[in-house]
Amino acid sequence: MKIAPLLPCPRVCERLPGFYYLPGQAVLHLDSELPGETVLLPVAERLRSGAEASGVKLEVITGSPEHPRLAGRAIRSAAAPDHPEGYALRIDRGGIQIHYREAGGLRAAVATLRQLMREHDRRLPRLAIRDYPDFIRRGVMLDISRGRVPNVQTLIGLVEHLADFKINEFQLYIEHTFAYRNYERVWKGWGALTGGDVLKLGARCRQLGIDLVPNQNSFGHLRYWLEQPSLKKLAEVSGPYASEDGTFLRRPSTLAPGHPGTLPFLRGLYDELLPHFTSRRFNVGCDEPWDLGRGRSSRLCAARGKGRVYVDFLRKIHREVSMRGRQMMFWGDIILNYPELMRDLPKDVIALNWGYEAEHPFEREAAQFAKSKLPFYVCPGTSSWMTLIGRHDNAFANLRAAAVAGHAHGAEGYLITDWGDGGHPQPLAVSYLPYLAGAALCWCAKSFDEDMLVPVLSRDVFLEPEQRMAKAALGLGFAHRAFKHQTPNLTPFGAVIAAPPTERRELVCRDGLNYYARIPERNIRAALEQVETQRAILYRARPTQRSGVILAVELDMAARMAGQSCKFMLWQQAVAAGMNSRARRLAIAGIRELRELERDFRRCWPLRNKGTPGKCSGFLKWRIEDYRQGVGRFEVDG
Repeated sequence: MKIAPLLPCPRVCERLPGFYYLPGQAVLHLDSELPGETVLLPVAERLRSGAEASGVKLEVITGSPEHPRLAGRAIRSAAAPDHPEGYALRIDRGGIQIHYREAGGLRAAVATLRQLMREHDRRLPRLAIRDYPDFIRRGVMLDISRGRVPNVQTLIGLVEHLADFKINEFQLYIEHTFAYRNYERVWKGWGALTGGDVLKLGARCRQLGIDLVPNQNSFGHLRYWLEQPSLKKLAEVSGPYASEDGTFLRRPSTLAPGHPGTLPFLRGLYDELLPHFTSRRFNVGCDEPWDLGRGRSSRLCAARGKGRVYVDFLRKIHREVSMRGRQMMFWGDIILNYPELMRDLPKDVIALNWGYEAEHPFEREAAQFAKSKLPFYVCPGTSSWMTLIGRHDNAFANLRAAAVAGHAHGAEGYLITDWGDGGHPQPLAVSYLPYLAGAALCWCAKSFDEDMLVPVLSRDVFLEPEQRMAKAALGLGFAHRAFKHQTPNLTPFGAVIAAPPTERRELVCRDGLNYYARIPERNIRAALEQVETQRAILYRARPTQRSGVILAVELDMAARMAGQSCKFMLWQQAVAAGMNSRARRLAIAGIRELRELERDFRRCWPLRNKGTPGKCSGFLKWRIEDYRQGVGRFEVDG
């Protein structure tokens, strides 16, 4: 039975007759044997802040439970479901009673209770909940290596929301955006996280019961490292090379596994990064080493096979990780191509099975990992990248498919990935809906109710009672369907405005300047109308706190940029049709609007992010220059 908008939805929830009125001054008893700094005090703080928002002054006590204003107890008890995070929550005429077996169950119960208090204030419905998760590890991974590095206040705010969604793992995907002391030339200008930032974030994560896992890609995706003169020697290839279809260039991004300087380089990174983390796990990446076998290791790969060379290097990295007392996690895309080599991997590594399309074969791949006996996660995505405003239909299907297949085949964890390809122009506001959907699905896919997304997001994150902001966010994430043009991993909203100049021959968004010829004008106009409709709804939203106002501004800015993609395609079509007067008018308006966007983007950037937006919004200048060139060459037709 639906008691209130709750996500994750409890596995079993029984509504009892009547309500319990929480006293204005209430007392809740916790077990004094709980670890003080890591559990007791943080849980007490979460309970007090949740009650305070409901107008209740809550006192948390330990020791004897006898108290005249006792409103509830949390008891370590075998009455809770037999699971480390199992809990039983009962609210009846006697007050609130929580049963849990371990600290994770207590935290989960508190997350549910906080949602109930936010929804009902002091008038709590009487109910009985029994609940536990499908996955032991439930995480979010945020890319901070493509241009947007959130400041530590933003990251702390994010993990506080994720804790209320029962997420217990958080990763920050790093290629070159940690402020390594000897490599300032690599990260300068990117707003890199400092060791102090990580320590502050880690402290808050521990209070929330979230494991902050270090993440440093260690094989591929190291382009900005390997551009440095002192590190070029470590690259597998010495220069760019054309893709197989000739449509883009690949820049050196993969370490040469056999170079004598490669492992010492990685050791130096690990020895500086890892002491800032208390997690016993470490994600070393190692996905998409595109250059492998094309340069320094070509003879070795020809003799031994590319798969064997890859696995041998993974084993060397594993030794380094193990020597530092960590358990290695790695992306599983390459090893899936060599299933016969899975048996040669160390048995304590954790494979991360990623895939981001609605139809990704999680069922087949999860079965393959399960057969190998390797511990593994399923890793779907938010589908926010290269879309600006989301691709929520794809995200929801992808998130569900991963949850179902992972649970069926015994995956240890579920990691929601949020990437930033194309400069990471999309803000966190776009990702919250898929974060929430993924968190609910990996807690219990069978109980997930998609109708709860808008009310929970409105109440708990956007802080907007009329739900207009969340409804607009949802509508924006479906607006791409009006194009009636499907392309994996992106939408025209994100790819057109961010398309690199043709001469750069970059991989990301490389087809963005060609969509105007593939999508009819009526579909482009329909997509633009969808965006403007949702912006009008968003404009009427009235968040009650500053954090919600900032999220609304971010969401509207993303929608404005998406709209510019449509207008740019309409301009391209006018040019192609020889409609010079129309093209000139569109270009002049486009220049004005893009300049306004650039100004607003820079003004808002410091509110949530480190560094400057230079790495994130450079494409606005590209499109302005396209328009300028057009204005200069068009003759006005009669």
